[in-house]
Amino acid sequence: MAMTATATFRTSQEFKNRIDFLAKETRRPSSFYFNLLLEEHLDDLEDIYLSEKVLQDIRSGKEKTYTADEVFAEAGL
Repeated sequence: MAMTATATFRTSQEFKNRIDFLAKETRRPSSFYFNLLLEEHLDDLEDIYLSEKVLQDIRSGKEKTYTADEVFAEAGL
């Protein structure tokens, strides 16, 4: 059995109503749809927001960049 955890968060009443309606009409728990949303979109959100942080770190000098030639040379290619 998969391990589960409880998450509590606030959302708009409209989103809550829509999830509740969908759950009722399909006879599934609302948690099914919240988890489905997370499964389908969390990777994209991580890509977007974490790459923005890396870009900020590059611009501020906290993160170093390398040219393709430097990478190939280091790899012996």
